[in-house]
Amino acid sequence: MGVMEKPLITSLSNPLIKQARALHQKKARHESGLFLVEGIHHVGEALEAGWDVEAVLYASGVLTSAFAHDMITRLSFTPQLVTPQVMESLADKDNPQGILAMVRQRRTQLNDLKSVKRAVALVAPQDPGNVGTILRTMDAVGADVLFQLDGGVDLYHPTVVRSSMGTLFWKPVVQTSFTNFVQWARAGNYQLIGTSAHGDVGYHTLVPQIPWVLVLGNEQKGLTPEQTNACDVTVSLPMTGRVSSLNLSVAAGVMLYQFVK
Repeated sequence: MGVMEKPLITSLSNPLIKQARALHQKKARHESGLFLVEGIHHVGEALEAGWDVEAVLYASGVLTSAFAHDMITRLSFTPQLVTPQVMESLADKDNPQGILAMVRQRRTQLNDLKSVKRAVALVAPQDPGNVGTILRTMDAVGADVLFQLDGGVDLYHPTVVRSSMGTLFWKPVVQTSFTNFVQWARAGNYQLIGTSAHGDVGYHTLVPQIPWVLVLGNEQKGLTPEQTNACDVTVSLPMTGRVSSLNLSVAAGVMLYQFVK
């Protein structure tokens, strides 16, 4: 199928371009059920993972990668050619790579999950970069599922997508309440490992019992006393310097690598 079948879009006020630009806003993502995926690697991962890609937009003058051009020619639908100026108006970051996709969001439910052995639960995370980075670390260590509990950052925020380095398309994410999560975990005999500055044990001494879920509170408040009490054990990271805590994604990475040894 030729990639020039659709007329070149040159106007910033074109309806498709306006729709794509609006997806930088949470309201438009929520109402449409779509989100933006930018860059060669990320678009390629969305396609390979079989997500519902509604449109691919590219600027041939900016898109110089042979891999990307090959990917475009193998699409089952005709991508939309736009001018570099139009692409620049849509790009979320400096140095746009000349390609982006509009992708349909997915919602995974608790009862969709099968054979979960190792997982991470984040309670109302506030930083999209942390969520994406934790997904990337989970992929590296072989953790199965991410739970996002009691709200927090929009899972399809451009920074989550970008910082996950494509792992968002391969790791299921379940958004639910803390209460429903605990009920699911109890029914499956999961060990809930909470995190606290005053944990029961140091993270390096715990030998998790499979299946387990590492439960992390949000960046500002951590876990509440009620959430801590719902965990089977709590662990702490030793802090020997002047700072009292680590970045959420760094703490998650340290513990995940320890627990999957």
